[in-house]
Amino acid sequence: MKKLLTMLAFGGTMMLLPACNTVEGAAEDVESVGDCADGVEGNC
Repeated sequence: MKKLLTMLAFGGTMMLLPACNTVEGAAEDVESVGDCADGVEGNC
């Protein structure tokens, strides 16, 4: 039973790791939109 729970925990962790990259990418996209919106030439 302990081995099964360990495998389930490991599998759940592996599914959550790509979500970190997605959130980081989304934050970069929002930051780039903010750079374009500030009106400074060459930020877009």
